[in-house]
Amino acid sequence: MTMKTFGSSLVFLLLLSLMSVATRAQEGRYDYDEECGCDIFYVDGIETTRDGDRYGFRRDDGTVIAPNIYLYVGRFTNGYCKVYREENRCGIIDRDGREVVPCLYESVEFPSEGRVRVYRDGLFGYSDLDGNLVIPLQYLQAGSFQEGCAPVLVAVDSFHTACTFIDLQGRQLYPPHYQNLQPFSCGYALVRLYDRWGLMDHSGRLVLPTVFEKMTTLFADTLFFAGSEQGMALYDATLKPLTPAVYTWTGGITDGRIAVQRDGKYGFLDSHGREVIPCIYDDISLFAYGRAKVGIADRFGIIDTTGRQVLPIEYEDHTPKSTKYVYCDGLALVERDGRFGYVDYEGRVVIPICFQDAYQFSDSLAAVRFNDRWGYLDTRGNAVLPFVFDIASPFEWGRAEVYYQGKPRQVDREGRCVKNCKGIKSWKVTNE
Repeated sequence: MTMKTFGSSLVFLLLLSLMSVATRAQEGRYDYDEECGCDIFYVDGIETTRDGDRYGFRRDDGTVIAPNIYLYVGRFTNGYCKVYREENRCGIIDRDGREVVPCLYESVEFPSEGRVRVYRDGLFGYSDLDGNLVIPLQYLQAGSFQEGCAPVLVAVDSFHTACTFIDLQGRQLYPPHYQNLQPFSCGYALVRLYDRWGLMDHSGRLVLPTVFEKMTTLFADTLFFAGSEQGMALYDATLKPLTPAVYTWTGGITDGRIAVQRDGKYGFLDSHGREVIPCIYDDISLFAYGRAKVGIADRFGIIDTTGRQVLPIEYEDHTPKSTKYVYCDGLALVERDGRFGYVDYEGRVVIPICFQDAYQFSDSLAAVRFNDRWGYLDTRGNAVLPFVFDIASPFEWGRAEVYYQGKPRQVDREGRCVKNCKGIKSWKVTNE
Protein backbone atom coordinates (compact mmCIF):
# COMPACT_ATOMS: atom_id res chain seq x y z
CA MET A 1 0.00 0.00 0.00
CA THR A 2 1.44 3.30 -0.99
CA MET A 3 1.68 6.39 1.14
CA LYS A 4 -1.19 8.07 -0.70
CA THR A 5 -3.57 5.24 0.07
CA PHE A 6 -2.19 4.44 3.51
CA GLY A 7 -4.09 7.28 5.15
CA SER A 8 -2.98 10.14 7.31
CA SER A 9 -4.93 9.48 10.51
CA LEU A 10 -2.48 9.21 13.37
CA VAL A 11 -4.78 8.14 16.18
CA PHE A 12 -7.60 5.67 15.79
CA LEU A 13 -11.03 6.21 17.34
CA LEU A 14 -11.84 4.14 20.40
CA LEU A 15 -14.71 2.43 18.62
CA LEU A 16 -13.17 -0.63 17.02
CA SER A 17 -14.60 -2.54 14.09
CA LEU A 18 -17.52 -4.75 15.08
CA MET A 19 -16.47 -7.50 12.71
CA SER A 20 -12.93 -8.80 12.37
CA VAL A 21 -11.60 -10.30 9.18
CA ALA A 22 -10.07 -13.70 9.76
CA THR A 23 -6.36 -13.57 9.04
CA ARG A 24 -4.36 -16.24 7.31
CA ALA A 25 -2.92 -17.46 10.59
CA GLN A 26 -2.80 -21.10 9.59
CA GLU A 27 -2.11 -23.07 6.46
CA GLY A 28 -5.28 -24.08 4.64
CA ARG A 29 -6.34 -25.94 1.52
CA TYR A 30 -9.49 -26.27 -0.54
CA ASP A 31 -10.99 -29.44 -1.92
CA TYR A 32 -14.28 -29.99 -3.69
CA ASP A 33 -17.28 -32.28 -3.83
CA GLU A 34 -18.07 -33.05 -7.48
CA GLU A 35 -21.69 -34.04 -6.83
CA CYS A 36 -22.94 -31.04 -4.88
CA GLY A 37 -20.35 -28.43 -5.80
CA CYS A 38 -20.11 -27.45 -2.15
CA ASP A 39 -17.20 -25.47 -0.84
CA ILE A 40 -15.18 -27.64 1.52
CA PHE A 41 -12.56 -25.60 3.28
CA TYR A 42 -9.76 -27.05 5.36
CA VAL A 43 -7.77 -25.22 8.02
CA ASP A 44 -5.42 -27.07 10.32
CA GLY A 45 -7.29 -30.37 10.16
CA ILE A 46 -10.86 -28.98 10.29
CA GLU A 47 -13.22 -28.64 7.32
CA THR A 48 -16.53 -26.88 6.81
CA THR A 49 -19.58 -28.96 5.92
CA ARG A 50 -22.83 -27.84 4.37
CA ASP A 51 -26.45 -28.98 4.23
CA GLY A 52 -28.62 -26.60 2.24
CA ASP A 53 -28.05 -23.14 3.68
CA ARG A 54 -26.60 -24.39 6.98
CA TYR A 55 -22.96 -25.05 7.83
CA GLY A 56 -21.00 -27.07 10.34
CA PHE A 57 -17.53 -28.56 10.88
CA ARG A 58 -15.83 -31.93 10.97
CA ARG A 59 -12.30 -33.21 11.30
CA ASP A 60 -10.30 -34.71 8.45
CA ASP A 61 -11.09 -38.18 9.81
CA GLY A 62 -14.83 -37.50 9.42
CA THR A 63 -15.61 -36.85 13.08
CA VAL A 64 -18.39 -34.24 13.31
CA ILE A 65 -17.48 -31.50 15.76
CA ALA A 66 -20.36 -29.14 14.95
CA PRO A 67 -23.57 -30.10 13.12
CA ASN A 68 -24.90 -28.13 10.16
CA ILE A 69 -26.86 -25.60 12.23
CA TYR A 70 -25.14 -22.31 11.42
CA LEU A 71 -26.33 -19.77 8.91
CA TYR A 72 -22.83 -18.31 8.49
CA VAL A 73 -19.42 -19.53 9.60
CA GLY A 74 -15.97 -18.04 9.51
CA ARG A 75 -12.62 -19.78 9.47
CA PHE A 76 -10.72 -21.06 12.47
CA THR A 77 -8.14 -18.58 13.70
CA ASN A 78 -5.95 -19.41 16.68
CA GLY A 79 -8.37 -22.18 17.66
CA TYR A 80 -11.61 -20.18 17.47
CA CYS A 81 -14.25 -19.53 14.83
CA LYS A 82 -17.12 -17.04 14.61
CA VAL A 83 -20.51 -18.58 13.84
CA TYR A 84 -24.03 -17.27 13.27
CA ARG A 85 -27.15 -19.25 14.12
CA GLU A 86 -29.32 -16.48 12.68
CA GLU A 87 -28.89 -13.00 11.28
CA ASN A 88 -27.38 -10.75 13.98
CA ARG A 89 -26.98 -13.64 16.40
CA CYS A 90 -23.39 -14.77 16.53
CA GLY A 91 -20.99 -16.47 18.91
CA ILE A 92 -17.68 -18.33 18.96
CA ILE A 93 -16.88 -22.05 18.87
CA ASP A 94 -13.60 -23.76 19.70
CA ARG A 95 -11.89 -26.61 17.86
CA ASP A 96 -14.08 -29.14 19.66
CA GLY A 97 -17.25 -27.45 18.42
CA ARG A 98 -18.11 -26.08 21.85
CA GLU A 99 -19.84 -22.71 21.83
CA VAL A 100 -17.49 -20.86 24.14
CA VAL A 101 -19.63 -17.79 23.53
CA PRO A 102 -23.30 -18.56 22.76
CA CYS A 103 -24.94 -17.13 19.64
CA LEU A 104 -26.72 -14.32 21.47
CA TYR A 105 -24.94 -11.26 20.16
CA GLU A 106 -24.95 -8.98 17.14
CA SER A 107 -21.16 -8.95 17.13
CA VAL A 108 -18.29 -10.72 18.87
CA GLU A 109 -14.53 -10.43 18.60
CA PHE A 110 -11.86 -13.09 19.00
CA PRO A 111 -10.68 -13.66 22.59
CA SER A 112 -8.04 -11.41 24.11
CA GLU A 113 -6.63 -12.14 27.56
CA GLY A 114 -9.50 -14.54 28.28
CA ARG A 115 -12.22 -12.03 27.46
CA VAL A 116 -14.45 -11.73 24.40
CA ARG A 117 -15.93 -8.34 23.61
CA VAL A 118 -19.61 -8.74 22.70
CA TYR A 119 -22.20 -6.30 21.39
CA ARG A 120 -25.99 -6.22 21.42
CA ASP A 121 -28.70 -3.56 21.41
CA GLY A 122 -26.22 -0.72 21.21
CA LEU A 123 -24.08 -1.72 24.18
CA PHE A 124 -20.80 -3.58 24.72
CA GLY A 125 -19.80 -6.07 27.40
CA TYR A 126 -17.41 -8.98 27.83
CA SER A 127 -17.87 -12.75 28.01
CA ASP A 128 -15.43 -15.31 29.36
CA LEU A 129 -14.55 -18.51 27.51
CA ASP A 130 -17.22 -20.48 29.36
CA GLY A 131 -20.00 -18.37 27.86
CA ASN A 132 -20.60 -16.30 30.98
CA LEU A 133 -21.29 -12.59 30.53
CA VAL A 134 -18.80 -11.59 33.21
CA ILE A 135 -18.94 -7.86 32.42
CA PRO A 136 -22.52 -6.79 31.55
CA LEU A 137 -23.61 -5.05 28.38
CA GLN A 138 -23.33 -1.47 29.61
CA TYR A 139 -20.71 0.42 27.61
CA LEU A 140 -21.39 2.79 24.74
CA GLN A 141 -18.01 1.94 23.22
CA ALA A 142 -15.33 -0.51 24.26
CA GLY A 143 -11.92 -1.78 23.20
CA SER A 144 -10.03 -5.03 23.55
CA PHE A 145 -8.17 -6.09 26.67
CA GLN A 146 -4.44 -5.44 26.53
CA GLU A 147 -2.07 -5.57 29.47
CA GLY A 148 -4.94 -6.48 31.78
CA CYS A 149 -7.31 -3.61 31.01
CA ALA A 150 -9.60 -2.29 28.31
CA PRO A 151 -10.76 1.23 27.40
CA VAL A 152 -14.50 1.89 27.67
CA LEU A 153 -16.85 4.83 27.19
CA VAL A 154 -19.33 5.30 30.01
CA ALA A 155 -22.19 7.67 30.74
CA VAL A 156 -21.14 10.01 33.53
CA ASP A 157 -24.62 11.52 33.76
CA SER A 158 -27.52 12.16 31.41
CA PHE A 159 -25.57 14.87 29.58
CA HIS A 160 -21.94 13.71 29.63
CA THR A 161 -19.82 10.72 28.67
CA ALA A 162 -16.17 10.03 29.34
CA CYS A 163 -13.61 7.24 28.99
CA THR A 164 -11.87 5.09 31.56
CA PHE A 165 -10.15 1.70 31.80
CA ILE A 166 -11.65 -1.42 33.36
CA ASP A 167 -9.89 -4.54 34.62
CA LEU A 168 -10.77 -8.15 33.76
CA GLN A 169 -13.52 -8.14 36.40
CA GLY A 170 -15.08 -4.94 35.07
CA ARG A 171 -13.87 -2.67 37.86
CA GLN A 172 -13.13 0.92 36.83
CA LEU A 173 -9.45 1.56 37.39
CA TYR A 174 -9.64 5.37 37.21
CA PRO A 175 -12.43 7.95 37.37
CA PRO A 176 -13.99 8.66 33.95
CA HIS A 177 -12.10 11.72 32.90
CA TYR A 178 -10.82 11.58 29.33
CA GLN A 179 -12.55 12.10 26.01
CA ASN A 180 -10.61 9.30 24.31
CA LEU A 181 -8.26 6.49 25.29
CA GLN A 182 -6.17 3.98 23.42
CA PRO A 183 -5.41 0.44 24.72
CA PHE A 184 -2.21 0.07 26.74
CA SER A 185 0.93 -0.83 24.82
CA CYS A 186 4.42 -1.22 26.29
CA GLY A 187 3.09 0.01 29.63
CA TYR A 188 1.58 3.26 28.35
CA ALA A 189 -1.75 4.44 26.96
CA LEU A 190 -2.61 7.47 24.88
CA VAL A 191 -5.22 9.71 26.52
CA ARG A 192 -7.07 12.74 25.18
CA LEU A 193 -8.36 15.53 27.40
CA TYR A 194 -10.52 17.90 25.38
CA ASP A 195 -8.43 18.45 22.22
CA ARG A 196 -4.97 17.55 23.53
CA TRP A 197 -3.17 14.20 23.84
CA GLY A 198 -0.83 12.87 26.49
CA LEU A 199 0.58 9.58 27.80
CA MET A 200 -0.52 7.69 30.93
CA ASP A 201 1.09 4.75 32.76
CA HIS A 202 -0.69 1.92 34.57
CA SER A 203 -0.84 3.88 37.82
CA GLY A 204 -2.91 6.55 36.10
CA ARG A 205 -0.06 9.07 36.22
CA LEU A 206 0.44 11.31 33.21
CA VAL A 207 4.02 10.71 32.15
CA LEU A 208 3.53 13.20 29.31
CA PRO A 209 1.01 15.99 29.89
CA THR A 210 -2.00 16.40 27.62
CA VAL A 211 -0.50 19.20 25.55
CA PHE A 212 -0.05 17.60 22.11
CA GLU A 213 -2.35 18.27 19.17
CA LYS A 214 -1.23 15.04 17.46
CA MET A 215 0.19 11.81 18.81
CA THR A 216 0.64 8.34 17.37
CA THR A 217 0.10 5.05 19.13
CA LEU A 218 3.23 3.40 20.52
CA PHE A 219 5.26 1.05 18.35
CA ALA A 220 8.60 -0.78 18.46
CA ASP A 221 9.09 -0.73 22.24
CA THR A 222 7.64 2.72 23.03
CA LEU A 223 8.66 4.75 20.02
CA PHE A 224 5.99 7.29 19.12
CA PHE A 225 5.48 10.68 17.50
CA ALA A 226 3.97 13.70 19.21
CA GLY A 227 3.59 17.35 18.35
CA SER A 228 1.29 19.71 16.48
CA GLU A 229 -0.25 20.09 13.05
CA GLN A 230 2.93 21.90 12.01
CA GLY A 231 5.21 18.99 12.92
CA MET A 232 5.87 16.08 15.23
CA ALA A 233 9.00 14.72 16.88
CA LEU A 234 9.97 11.07 17.42
CA TYR A 235 10.14 10.08 21.10
CA ASP A 236 11.81 7.01 22.64
CA ALA A 237 11.28 5.00 25.83
CA THR A 238 12.85 7.73 27.96
CA LEU A 239 10.05 10.05 26.75
CA LYS A 240 12.63 12.39 25.27
CA PRO A 241 12.46 13.63 21.66
CA LEU A 242 14.95 12.04 19.26
CA THR A 243 14.25 14.44 16.39
CA PRO A 244 13.05 17.99 15.86
CA ALA A 245 9.28 18.40 15.53
CA VAL A 246 9.35 18.56 11.72
CA TYR A 247 7.44 15.46 10.55
CA THR A 248 3.83 15.85 9.46
CA TRP A 249 3.06 12.19 8.70
CA THR A 250 4.33 8.78 9.72
CA GLY A 251 3.43 5.32 8.50
CA GLY A 252 4.90 3.28 11.34
CA ILE A 253 7.97 1.05 11.41
CA THR A 254 8.77 -2.00 9.27
CA ASP A 255 12.14 -3.64 8.70
CA GLY A 256 13.66 -1.14 11.14
CA ARG A 257 12.63 1.85 9.02
CA ILE A 258 10.03 4.47 9.97
CA ALA A 259 8.19 6.12 7.07
CA VAL A 260 7.87 9.90 7.51
CA GLN A 261 6.94 13.06 5.66
CA ARG A 262 8.83 16.35 5.94
CA ASP A 263 8.32 19.48 3.85
CA GLY A 264 5.95 17.60 1.58
CA LYS A 265 8.44 14.82 0.75
CA TYR A 266 8.81 11.29 2.07
CA GLY A 267 11.70 9.29 3.49
CA PHE A 268 12.65 6.96 6.34
CA LEU A 269 14.14 7.22 9.83
CA ASP A 270 15.85 4.47 11.79
CA SER A 271 14.81 3.65 15.35
CA HIS A 272 17.28 6.22 16.70
CA GLY A 273 15.67 9.06 14.77
CA ARG A 274 18.36 9.30 12.09
CA GLU A 275 17.04 10.14 8.63
CA VAL A 276 18.81 7.23 6.94
CA ILE A 277 16.83 7.60 3.71
CA PRO A 278 16.32 11.31 3.00
CA CYS A 279 12.90 12.86 2.47
CA ILE A 280 13.18 13.29 -1.30
CA TYR A 281 10.35 11.11 -2.62
CA ASP A 282 6.86 12.07 -3.76
CA ASP A 283 5.46 8.63 -2.94
CA ILE A 284 6.55 5.64 -0.84
CA SER A 285 5.29 2.36 0.54
CA LEU A 286 6.27 0.75 3.82
CA PHE A 287 9.18 -1.69 3.76
CA ALA A 288 8.46 -5.38 3.38
CA TYR A 289 11.10 -8.07 2.87
CA GLY A 290 13.71 -5.31 2.95
CA ARG A 291 12.24 -3.48 -0.04
CA ALA A 292 10.01 -0.42 -0.49
CA LYS A 293 8.39 1.29 -3.44
CA VAL A 294 9.41 4.90 -4.04
CA GLY A 295 8.25 7.44 -6.57
CA ILE A 296 9.44 10.75 -7.97
CA ALA A 297 6.95 12.64 -10.14
CA ASP A 298 5.20 9.91 -12.18
CA ARG A 299 7.97 7.31 -12.13
CA PHE A 300 8.56 4.52 -9.63
CA GLY A 301 11.26 2.15 -8.47
CA ILE A 302 12.30 0.01 -5.50
CA ILE A 303 14.90 0.68 -2.78
CA ASP A 304 16.44 -1.45 -0.03
CA THR A 305 16.76 -0.42 3.63
CA THR A 306 20.01 1.47 2.92
CA GLY A 307 18.29 3.59 0.27
CA ARG A 308 20.03 1.79 -2.61
CA GLN A 309 17.93 1.60 -5.77
CA VAL A 310 17.43 -2.05 -6.65
CA LEU A 311 14.96 -1.07 -9.38
CA PRO A 312 15.55 2.25 -11.15
CA ILE A 313 12.92 4.95 -10.78
CA GLU A 314 11.85 4.50 -14.38
CA TYR A 315 8.65 2.47 -14.09
CA GLU A 316 4.96 3.40 -14.19
CA ASP A 317 1.89 3.12 -12.00
CA HIS A 318 -1.07 3.97 -14.20
CA THR A 319 -3.57 1.45 -12.86
CA PRO A 320 -5.24 1.44 -9.43
CA LYS A 321 -3.59 -1.76 -8.24
CA SER A 322 -1.83 -0.87 -4.99
CA THR A 323 0.11 -4.16 -5.04
CA LYS A 324 2.63 -3.18 -7.70
CA TYR A 325 6.26 -3.00 -6.56
CA VAL A 326 5.39 -5.06 -3.44
CA TYR A 327 7.01 -8.49 -3.12
CA CYS A 328 5.02 -11.66 -2.76
CA ASP A 329 6.46 -15.13 -3.27
CA GLY A 330 9.78 -13.43 -4.00
CA LEU A 331 8.58 -11.40 -6.98
CA ALA A 332 7.18 -7.90 -7.45
CA LEU A 333 4.70 -6.83 -10.12
CA VAL A 334 5.97 -3.90 -12.21
CA GLU A 335 4.55 -1.80 -15.06
CA ARG A 336 6.34 -0.27 -18.03
CA ASP A 337 4.90 1.20 -21.24
CA GLY A 338 1.48 -0.10 -20.26
CA ARG A 339 2.67 -3.71 -19.91
CA PHE A 340 3.25 -5.82 -16.82
CA GLY A 341 5.89 -8.27 -15.63
CA TYR A 342 7.80 -9.34 -12.53
CA VAL A 343 11.19 -8.59 -10.98
CA ASP A 344 13.15 -10.36 -8.24
CA TYR A 345 14.67 -8.84 -5.09
CA GLU A 346 17.59 -7.39 -7.05
CA GLY A 347 15.35 -5.77 -9.65
CA ARG A 348 16.11 -8.33 -12.35
CA VAL A 349 13.23 -8.95 -14.76
CA VAL A 350 12.49 -12.66 -14.37
CA ILE A 351 9.07 -12.76 -16.04
CA PRO A 352 8.95 -10.55 -19.15
CA ILE A 353 7.12 -7.24 -19.07
CA CYS A 354 4.72 -8.24 -21.83
CA PHE A 355 1.28 -8.80 -20.26
CA GLN A 356 -1.77 -6.60 -20.80
CA ASP A 357 -2.73 -6.84 -17.13
CA ALA A 358 -1.62 -8.79 -14.10
CA TYR A 359 -1.94 -9.30 -10.34
CA GLN A 360 0.76 -9.92 -7.80
CA PHE A 361 1.54 -13.51 -6.85
CA SER A 362 -0.56 -15.27 -4.23
CA ASP A 363 -0.42 -18.95 -3.35
CA SER A 364 2.63 -18.97 -5.70
CA LEU A 365 0.44 -18.26 -8.74
CA ALA A 366 -0.32 -15.01 -10.56
CA ALA A 367 -3.25 -14.12 -12.80
CA VAL A 368 -2.07 -12.42 -16.01
CA ARG A 369 -3.81 -11.30 -19.24
CA PHE A 370 -2.33 -12.04 -22.66
CA ASN A 371 -4.06 -11.70 -26.04
CA ASP A 372 -7.21 -10.55 -24.19
CA ARG A 373 -7.48 -13.76 -22.17
CA TRP A 374 -6.49 -14.50 -18.59
CA GLY A 375 -4.40 -17.40 -17.34
CA TYR A 376 -2.08 -18.21 -14.44
CA LEU A 377 1.72 -18.35 -14.15
CA ASP A 378 3.95 -19.94 -11.55
CA THR A 379 6.96 -18.08 -10.13
CA ARG A 380 9.20 -19.42 -12.93
CA GLY A 381 6.94 -17.87 -15.56
CA ASN A 382 5.39 -21.15 -16.68
CA ALA A 383 1.69 -21.10 -17.65
CA VAL A 384 0.07 -23.55 -15.24
CA LEU A 385 -3.52 -22.64 -16.15
CA PRO A 386 -4.21 -21.75 -19.79
CA PHE A 387 -5.18 -18.35 -21.19
CA VAL A 388 -8.88 -19.18 -21.60
CA PHE A 389 -10.64 -17.03 -18.98
CA ASP A 390 -12.66 -13.87 -19.62
CA ILE A 391 -11.81 -12.56 -16.14
CA ALA A 392 -9.56 -13.98 -13.41
CA SER A 393 -8.74 -13.08 -9.83
CA PRO A 394 -5.81 -13.88 -7.50
CA PHE A 395 -5.76 -17.22 -5.72
CA GLU A 396 -6.73 -17.25 -2.06
CA TRP A 397 -6.77 -20.35 0.12
CA GLY A 398 -6.19 -22.50 -2.95
CA ARG A 399 -9.01 -21.17 -5.11
CA ALA A 400 -9.61 -18.37 -7.60
CA GLU A 401 -12.74 -16.80 -9.04
CA VAL A 402 -12.83 -16.80 -12.85
CA TYR A 403 -15.28 -16.06 -15.65
CA TYR A 404 -15.36 -18.75 -18.33
CA GLN A 405 -17.75 -18.71 -21.28
CA GLY A 406 -19.46 -15.72 -19.68
CA LYS A 407 -20.25 -17.41 -16.34
CA PRO A 408 -18.58 -17.16 -12.91
CA ARG A 409 -16.69 -20.29 -11.84
CA GLN A 410 -14.07 -21.32 -9.30
CA VAL A 411 -10.84 -23.10 -10.12
CA ASP A 412 -8.31 -24.81 -7.86
CA ARG A 413 -4.53 -24.87 -8.27
CA GLU A 414 -4.65 -28.10 -10.28
CA GLY A 415 -6.99 -26.54 -12.83
CA ARG A 416 -10.10 -28.38 -11.64
CA CYS A 417 -13.41 -26.57 -11.77
CA VAL A 418 -14.79 -26.62 -8.23
CA LYS A 419 -17.88 -24.41 -8.45
CA ASN A 420 -20.57 -23.87 -11.11
CA CYS A 421 -19.01 -26.69 -13.09
CA LYS A 422 -21.86 -28.06 -15.21
CA GLY A 423 -20.26 -29.68 -18.23
CA ILE A 424 -16.72 -28.76 -17.09
CA LYS A 425 -14.21 -30.99 -15.31
CA SER A 426 -10.95 -29.15 -15.56
CA TRP A 427 -8.80 -26.80 -17.56
CA LYS A 428 -5.44 -28.05 -18.73
CA VAL A 429 -2.52 -26.14 -20.14
CA THR A 430 -2.24 -26.51 -23.90
CA ASN A 431 0.51 -25.39 -26.25
CA GLU A 432 -1.47 -22.43 -27.50
